[in-house]
Parts: sequence; structure tokens; C-alpha cells
Amino acid sequence: MTSNGRFGQIPDHWSPTHSLSDDYRREELIRLIEHSVKNLTLQELEALYYDMSTKNYINE
Repeated sequence: MTSNGRFGQIPDHWSPTHSLSDDYRREELIRLIEHSVKNLTLQELEALYYDMSTKNYINE
């Protein structure tokens, strides 16, 4: 799956008619990421947070 958009943003090629398989794949990726994040140490989470915030993937 390729995307020209930034993390957390709707890609340019997205449309209301996107397929259900796209929705399924998105949900599956979220589940995999959530599972992986739950197993990170505090130090790893802090590094991930720093990386994501400096790349503007996290907007508080």
C-alpha cells in the first residue's frame, strides 16, 4: 500500500468510493501497530513520540 499523504492525513487519491478492502487493511494496520506499541518500553515510547512529533505526525 502506497500513500503520498502524511501519517494521519487523508491521501490525495482518497475518495468516498474507496473499497471496503482499503478500510479492512487500514483497521488491520491499526491493530498491528497498537499491539506493537503496547509492548514498547517507556524509553522506546518516548523515542517514538519524539520522532512522530518532530515529523508533525502528532498534533496536540
